[in-house]
Amino acid sequence: MNISAAAKASGLPVKTVRYYADIGLVAASSRTEAGYRSYDQPAVRKLGFIRRSRAFGFSIDECRELLGLYEDANRSSHDVKTIASNRLQDIRDKQAELQKLHDELSHLVNSCNGDDRPDCPIISYLA
Repeated sequence: MNISAAAKASGLPVKTVRYYADIGLVAASSRTEAGYRSYDQPAVRKLGFIRRSRAFGFSIDECRELLGLYEDANRSSHDVKTIASNRLQDIRDKQAELQKLHDELSHLVNSCNGDDRPDCPIISYLA
């Protein structure tokens, strides 16, 4: 199938499919006589795998590693779990950071009278 059909089947924009091919993440199955990329079903499944991996926030390098494990019938689930566990810890760390920002900003907003006076603890804190 051509790149636009592969993109539609995998749920990715054509530009993203082209980018993934350019960086060697997923190769086109073949090229037409005119030089256009052609993708088979295994390539489309890999594109869908990458789309779902990226939705979890895995980096391109992590996707490359996961894709290698996906293609390796002798893989160790331990290797897969390690990558996913590291990503989960990154998410937890980000959640904690966002919670801290939320709490600080909430305190500042609640401390501000929000009236016509120029005194504002938000501005004072940021200054």
